[in-house]
Amino acid sequence: MSKVLVAYASKRGSTAEIAQSVAETLRAAGAEVDCAEAGGVTGVEGYDAVVLGSAVYMKRWRGDAKRFLRRNRKALAQRPFWIFSSGPVGEPKPDADESWNEPRKIVAQAEQLGARGHVVFGGRVPAEPHGPIERAMVDNTPPEHRDKRDWAEIRAWAEGVAAELRTAVRAA
Repeated sequence: MSKVLVAYASKRGSTAEIAQSVAETLRAAGAEVDCAEAGGVTGVEGYDAVVLGSAVYMKRWRGDAKRFLRRNRKALAQRPFWIFSSGPVGEPKPDADESWNEPRKIVAQAEQLGARGHVVFGGRVPAEPHGPIERAMVDNTPPEHRDKRDWAEIRAWAEGVAAELRTAVRAA
């Protein structure tokens, strides 16, 4: 299959766990995969495809993910790549405008470079909150809504990425 980089920017580990699940799913589909923090990646040369993910806070990606996208824009435009965001927690509100979860500027930049897809996965409140704001967020979120990551959805999305990679390899 392909050699794939799954790069991520995570504040409290939730996005890192999603990235690891994506990497494991791609490996199970036959890809050779490296999974690494975006801030530690020096380039994407040597990879056939890239998946980039970031935690989202108030419609903003983490700085390391934004810098990764900016630093590697030319190389990303020359290979298949996908992006994901993670972050929303809490009880879904009926007819709520979910666009607040989208880092629109980043999605637009990635689309201009040819990103093949973007998805927003649910997130998790911090397991060990630091400071009064995080403690209040955890305290005000009912336990059943503290971890909104849907592992079946994450694996299904990664399987879709793997299927596109298989198709690209056969077409080449």
